[in-house]
Amino acid sequence: MNTQRIQTLYSHQTNPNAKYVLYWMQQSQRIHFNHALERAIQIANQKQLPLLVLFVLTPNYKEANLRHYQFMLEGLKDVSIWGTKLGFNMVYRLGQPSEIVASYLTDAYALVMDQGYLKVPLKWRYDVVNYAKTHASNLWIEMIDTDLIVPVTVASNKVEYGAYTLRPKLHKLFDVFLDFKQLSVLSNPHRLNEASDFDFNDIPTLLKQLNVDRSVLPYEGYKGGYLEAMKRLNDFILNRLTHYNESSDPSTNYTSVLSPYLHFGQISSLEIIHHLRLFLDQGRITEDVYEAYREQLFVRRELAFNYCYYNPGYDDFHRMTEPWAYETMKAHESDERTYLYTVEDYLNYQTHDPYFNAAMKEMVETGFMHNYMRMYWAKKIIEWSQTHQEAYQTILYLNNKYFLDGRDPNSYTGVAWCFGKHDRAWTERPIFGKLRYMNDKGLERKFDMQGYINKVEFN
Repeated sequence: MNTQRIQTLYSHQTNPNAKYVLYWMQQSQRIHFNHALERAIQIANQKQLPLLVLFVLTPNYKEANLRHYQFMLEGLKDVSIWGTKLGFNMVYRLGQPSEIVASYLTDAYALVMDQGYLKVPLKWRYDVVNYAKTHASNLWIEMIDTDLIVPVTVASNKVEYGAYTLRPKLHKLFDVFLDFKQLSVLSNPHRLNEASDFDFNDIPTLLKQLNVDRSVLPYEGYKGGYLEAMKRLNDFILNRLTHYNESSDPSTNYTSVLSPYLHFGQISSLEIIHHLRLFLDQGRITEDVYEAYREQLFVRRELAFNYCYYNPGYDDFHRMTEPWAYETMKAHESDERTYLYTVEDYLNYQTHDPYFNAAMKEMVETGFMHNYMRMYWAKKIIEWSQTHQEAYQTILYLNNKYFLDGRDPNSYTGVAWCFGKHDRAWTERPIFGKLRYMNDKGLERKFDMQGYINKVEFN
């Protein structure tokens, strides 16, 4: 593992009476290609201590609902099964993460945690560090960036203006961060007497006990977990990747649909790259196809994480985009809108635009929407809202509630892109000003849109 993945957040004399090394798993909900887990195993083996892997489930996480929780718990079931087989002490608790993690620090030699990127998860982590400074001084705390190929703090130290400024930095560092071979074997798989608040024998019953928001139902076509992610990855590489250059057409099925699994940390982008490179080396995919997919998975995804990590206003209309974009939106705020729709209109698929209605149906029923249609969908909401701020709030609300990969750096950045972030000024027009415009004629000219409607209807 490249040691630049490691941030030492607190270092003090260590506890000579420690009972375990603690790995707080939160962002990276997986066993495979998990640098934070690997680091925790290394420390446990050096000190001949057991490893305690702790996951804290928050039963009322903001904007999360049944669809999100079920997908996540299906993934954690995989983690529980394999972690136990490998000799880790797997502990699952319900409650406020920073408070519960703090309660395990007294008996820990070291705390290892995976990197957080958004405001709430980052606050949890720094609350734990602050608690340790006054209540658990005999401790070592590290945070490991394992959800990105190049760690967010290594790639850049500021919000990058666009992909063209971050891309060369990422490409320069790419090879030195292909740094995972296999998980080390735990040398001291001693069992600890640490009880969990729940298990995964009956996920439906557990979900009822959590009393989560049940207004958005899971979609049976998307099951959570590493094994499901690997099935999708293998199917993508074997059957779809050679057509990736055609994947912008929403009537096709040439995308990987791995974003929900990446969102919950159930699969690593580094492992995906590893498999793609094997096929490239064997001559089973072409260089141009490999580079096209790597651009999305590596450059565009890590640009999104850069944006959210360094801009705390990533979810605030007044701070999420560029000055030129705010100027042009202000200049066109009072432009006449031919159509004005409400959230209820969208959810009932009652706009005049059949392509938008199909995209809404895909999102509401499945938790997914074809990437190109996400851009079109958001642009139409801008066009049909009384103000740009109202449009932004509507888009973010629907995005976070219905998408399995909502509340994610990719999502926040994708929404901001529709308002000019990481984009450039275009020809001025009503409502949009200099923001990029999209219309149904452009869809019809490029793609088989009736095919897309049919695909959604018979999904």
